[in-house]
Amino acid sequence: MIQILHLPAPIDYHAGLRLQDKHVQSILDGTGGDTILLLEHQPVYTIGRLRDQSSLRDPASLPFPVHEINRGGQATYHGPGQLVGYPILDLTPRGKDLHEHLRKLEDALLRACQKFGVNAGRRDGLTGVWVENRKLASIGVGVRKWISMHGFAINITKESLPPFFAITPCGIDGVSMSCLENEAGREITVAEAAKVIAEELREL
Repeated sequence: MIQILHLPAPIDYHAGLRLQDKHVQSILDGTGGDTILLLEHQPVYTIGRLRDQSSLRDPASLPFPVHEINRGGQATYHGPGQLVGYPILDLTPRGKDLHEHLRKLEDALLRACQKFGVNAGRRDGLTGVWVENRKLASIGVGVRKWISMHGFAINITKESLPPFFAITPCGIDGVSMSCLENEAGREITVAEAAKVIAEELREL
């Protein structure tokens, strides 16, 4: 049984990392089980441990702090109005298949978008969730002893979008970031989206 925890208030990025570490360790030492954390972060930019970090453009001029972390991928933004999901799952009984793990995260988000009347899809060669050439969600994962960390970030409200203009999101030139509210044409709260996404994650 997977435990899904939705944290109601935005948390500091370091606090989110500590929370992930705590749940990873609980699986490793046998005191806890699979958990999916759903939350919002206080404003922050993140990037994977890469030699080329040009997607940050000018880090010194960014309006929020930057954290380099142990996931794949280029620069992205996390903040209020965006739902972040951290599946802390033991991938050993799931075949140690990271590609399948990524695909299921995408599938859950795609199915949730459909529930809001948004016909989202994939783009060849690119991870994440898209509506035509507009990106709704980013996905970047890491593993520690085959326990998954990090996960996805899906933009829900319009509040989540302006900070993306300061970077090259995911290192893709010309990418247009969008949010579920814009694509659905109505107001959607993060709590409302979290409930639907949690149901799809649990089923998959």
